[in-house]
Amino acid sequence: MLLSVHHSSTYAYAQPARRVLQLLRVWPQSFNGQTVLDWRVDVDLDARLREGRDGYGNVTHMLYVDSEIASLAISVTGRVLTEDRAGIVQGLPHDLPREVFLRETPLTLAGPAVDDLARWFAAERGSTIARLHGLAARLFETLRFDTKATAVETTAEEALAAGHGVCQDFAHIFIAAARAAEVPARYVSGHLYRRDGAHFQEAGHAWAEAWVEDLGWVAYDALNGISTDDAYVRVACGLDYRDAAPIAGARSGGGGEELSVEVRVGESAIQGRGQRQE
Repeated sequence: MLLSVHHSSTYAYAQPARRVLQLLRVWPQSFNGQTVLDWRVDVDLDARLREGRDGYGNVTHMLYVDSEIASLAISVTGRVLTEDRAGIVQGLPHDLPREVFLRETPLTLAGPAVDDLARWFAAERGSTIARLHGLAARLFETLRFDTKATAVETTAEEALAAGHGVCQDFAHIFIAAARAAEVPARYVSGHLYRRDGAHFQEAGHAWAEAWVEDLGWVAYDALNGISTDDAYVRVACGLDYRDAAPIAGARSGGGGEELSVEVRVGESAIQGRGQRQE
């Protein structure tokens, strides 16, 4: 599938802000099943962008603004060719040993609710991959999607105990339960093409990857109860949301701020043999 992505983040400051510093993790990489054809980052004012790579292998851009500004708009656009590989993630240009992703973090720290889920997961019969599919299905069936129930600082334990959350919470709960059962798991941020026609979205998407012997990393979207397919664009990964958030930063001044985010993911035409053409 040829997917086109447009992701814009606009900040409006109550007072002029100065010395704005932003860390961007918005640039996907090519690997087996995902080929980045073109990608760009635009800023609506005079700023410096410095490309780098973090410890998880994610492409990063540091954005520096040294002058006073009343607003800031960051726009990300590109096209990615994807294949359905049943969630199997192979061929990443940079990666870490799987044992790194057994580490707990404040957002994925197990409590009574997660421990109960982990015990259920560990007791399930079948292969690791079958049990992971079962875990994703269980979260899909028992948790309620609610955009107003949680915030970025909500932990896996809090979201699971409450019984609802957003894609970030579903990913954190999946990761926390897998790690508690000694299965390496990590957080992934990216984009999702909605086959139901909802191409305009208020945020990006998030899911998890877990380690399966003889296969490697396999991606699970617990919010939808499935493994990822060609509708997903993988951008960044880490131990939890904080390591893979699209934008994080700091500034001097500015007072309060308002942030508006718009994500548009659509299917583009591919001209050629056996491909659909608009």
